[in-house]
Amino acid sequence: MSFRNDFVWGQATSAYQIEGAAFQDGKGWDIWDVFCKEEGKVFEGHSGEVACDHYHRFREDVALMKKMGVQGYRFSINWSRVFPNGTGTVNEKGLKFYHELVDELCAANIEPYITLYHWELPYELYKKGGWMNREIVEWFSDYAAFIAKEFSDKVTHFFTVNEPQCFIGLGYMTGVHAPGLKVPVRDTFLMAHHVLMAHGMAVKKMRQVARRDILIGIAPTGSMSYPDSERPEDIEAARMHLMQVNPDLQNWTWNVTWWSDPIFRGEYPEDGLRLYKDYLPTMTPEDMKLISQPIDFYGQNIYNGNRIRMGKDGKPEVVKRYDGFPKTALGWPVTPECLYWGPYFLYERYQSPIYITENGLSCHDTVSSDGKVHDQNRIDFLEGYLKQLKHASEDGVDIRGYFHWSLMDNFEWHSGYADRFGMIYVDYRTQERIIKDSGYWYEKVIRENGEFL
Repeated sequence: MSFRNDFVWGQATSAYQIEGAAFQDGKGWDIWDVFCKEEGKVFEGHSGEVACDHYHRFREDVALMKKMGVQGYRFSINWSRVFPNGTGTVNEKGLKFYHELVDELCAANIEPYITLYHWELPYELYKKGGWMNREIVEWFSDYAAFIAKEFSDKVTHFFTVNEPQCFIGLGYMTGVHAPGLKVPVRDTFLMAHHVLMAHGMAVKKMRQVARRDILIGIAPTGSMSYPDSERPEDIEAARMHLMQVNPDLQNWTWNVTWWSDPIFRGEYPEDGLRLYKDYLPTMTPEDMKLISQPIDFYGQNIYNGNRIRMGKDGKPEVVKRYDGFPKTALGWPVTPECLYWGPYFLYERYQSPIYITENGLSCHDTVSSDGKVHDQNRIDFLEGYLKQLKHASEDGVDIRGYFHWSLMDNFEWHSGYADRFGMIYVDYRTQERIIKDSGYWYEKVIRENGEFL
């Protein structure tokens, strides 16, 4: 056994991080356009105004994907490029760009996977309250239905929202991401409920208007938990740790179950209802029915995790990392075990096919004197993680595909261009692209369906 014969090997990006053309061809402002204009918000004043200029260079980028043997490409649509005001009039030039991108992918035999919301909230909707406004359930679902109707003859796989843990937690609690606010905790729970309702309404409307049967999922994230040993008690401790809500109210969004239980189980987790009870909005049975619309797969963005053991008190405890523990250029721990135990526990709880929708690392990549980019540390990282994912697949976890983050170096949110996650190096002065060593290595992984891992 190994990976499935129809396993999808992919790459992932998001609109604001690569497209550029932020104020061209009728695109409306989104919250990141505004955020990047604020002094001190983004590293060295960087912005996504030009980014990788993918808007003008997408054909070149698709050709590079084809050269790497990529089978699936997960990208997001910038809501404000299609609807400059979030609702109402369609921007035909923006829509044309996405049609041409999808056509180019299909011609290259690369399956398009559309993410409807990767944090590009139209600024005009933000001014109306954004995720605080109950009307966003209709705003988002109408936009989602439009995209489904427009593209479902060519695209079968759609993700509704990407990482609500981040765009609510980092956007409205810590304020390090757009729109850069620190709002009352109560407000974040209301926004989270609206996000889940918008997801459910989108699923419902998309299925109604699609030109053929489509497959819909969601792409949350979270720090995974893996056991300190194979002892049953440590495995149970890791399971408990992953599936408990976060007791830190100032960081509560960073958990799995508050976002996924309502979708797959039709209810919020009991420990969260107890712990957060003083901050919760009204949540009706009708709301929960809407949120729990059946979906076809579960996307999960996984980068790292915590080693967990069962404490003497019968509660999970985090094992301290040893001195000199390996970490990425961004300072994130290197924990390949999370790509076995994360999918294992998620599949066990939700019984849904899984796509790893993001996984990768930032490296200190430079162009060497031979004109190439030798990123052996990325290859080593991915080899370790993919071995664990392969092991999970062999142990019965229904894993349908893997999307590396990211296709190319890009605008890394509040870090600007300081971090490089791509398998393609981008010189932001010239927009020259160079496939890194990892890109050629990944081509071999794809060609052999991971057999050599």
